[in-house]
Amino acid sequence: MKPERPRQLSTAEERRATVLRTAVGAFAARGYFGTTTTEVAKAAGISQAYVYRLFPNKEALFVAVVEHSFVQVRASLERAAAEARGSTPEVVLSAMGDSYARLISGSDGDSDLMLVQLQAQAAATSEPAVREAVRQGYARLVEYVRGASGGSERQVQEFFALGTLCHLIVSMGAGEVDAPWSRTLAAGIRHY
Repeated sequence: MKPERPRQLSTAEERRATVLRTAVGAFAARGYFGTTTTEVAKAAGISQAYVYRLFPNKEALFVAVVEHSFVQVRASLERAAAEARGSTPEVVLSAMGDSYARLISGSDGDSDLMLVQLQAQAAATSEPAVREAVRQGYARLVEYVRGASGGSERQVQEFFALGTLCHLIVSMGAGEVDAPWSRTLAAGIRHY
């Protein structure tokens, strides 16, 4: 009996992963409406026709990018929950919040993640498939955070509210501004 060889990705699977990584950067920089599949294909080193073999249209590609971003967030929260120095909701939520702040600031992960999330929220206002991907992503995150932390409805709501505020602080660089309004928003919030 021969030992099993590790499974190798097919060219299509490798290309799909490459296109997805490339699309994250493109959509983060220019958004759903400002990014073309031609730009993504060129940056990935493949033809636009091949992009369409992997993803039926730009919307499907963007939805895959949005889903990928939620997977990254979930993985970050899972690591934080596993490494939390205690098991109370407060301790677990604090560890997850710290991990999320590091992730969206780029200090512990992909610096494009926050921008993709913001672009997805903007596109969700007019694109039903994107809206559904954002809803499903948040639904899974809320249920995960609730289960992993054991937090109350209010604690989980506050966790997500602080995460949204952290997005705002990081996206506009409020933590770098020395003014009363920025200190009010950023005081006591980890945003690295």
